[in-house]
Amino acid sequence: MGIYGQDWASYQSATPDTTGLSFAFIKVSQGTTYTNPEWTAQRDHARGAGLVVGYYHYPEMANSPQAEADHFLSLVQPQHGELLCLDWEGYDATNRSVAPPAQLTYKDSWLRYVKGRVPDSPVGLYCNLDYWRNVDTSGFFQDFLWIATAGAPAGQPGITANWLFHQYDDSGDADKDYCHLDSTDQLRTWALSFAPAASAPAWPGEYLRLQTPLLHDGHVQLWQQRMADRGWSIGVDGWYGEQSVSICRQFQQQKGLQVDGIVGPQTWAAAWTAPVTA
Repeated sequence: MGIYGQDWASYQSATPDTTGLSFAFIKVSQGTTYTNPEWTAQRDHARGAGLVVGYYHYPEMANSPQAEADHFLSLVQPQHGELLCLDWEGYDATNRSVAPPAQLTYKDSWLRYVKGRVPDSPVGLYCNLDYWRNVDTSGFFQDFLWIATAGAPAGQPGITANWLFHQYDDSGDADKDYCHLDSTDQLRTWALSFAPAASAPAWPGEYLRLQTPLLHDGHVQLWQQRMADRGWSIGVDGWYGEQSVSICRQFQQQKGLQVDGIVGPQTWAAAWTAPVTA
């Protein structure tokens, strides 16, 4: 089966069409100074559409991989279930002067350093067939491999490595990607599996519901934060308003609970219960 996604940079709009998509990778940074001016709007758009979100960094490999990773991580601050990736290719003038062994060292160092900084997030590698076959000798991609073979059928990149994503088309308005997992929920569950299991706090003994005046307290904020950690696009402000009701209803429907928009004991417990899908 498989699912489909795209990768976005400043060449795309702040709100690309997400019809039929399950995931999106967004370019955040390059080198130690460049930041994609559209990335936060694209992130919010992808989250709002319910996509699994990934972020990538394009290197300038004469620099320190740690310095570049620090720049990237200072911007990203991913939620649980969001992916981090190195866009490892170097056909531009800056990278052509870096010898292949040094490019390989950069790649392995960047991946290990980022994983050490953000152990609860999946960290992976994007590269094309040329780099995978001719520059890489370690076969190291940390948690996942995103392989690019423009022109090959989706899901048929032609390599034996255990790839997760395949960029199969770089024509049109945005690059097109494929993931061999069967559903958005399956991909989200895999991404969330890197975070430590959260122990469920006891139900606070109050029903979180829409009322007048609006309910506002720490219990609402705790539940909202948990839903945000699960991948829901929800404000964490402690106010149980219309947005919280809507998210609650959608969550209850997915989990087979009574759909009433009220966080009672069952809905509260389900927010901390595996499988941790949205």
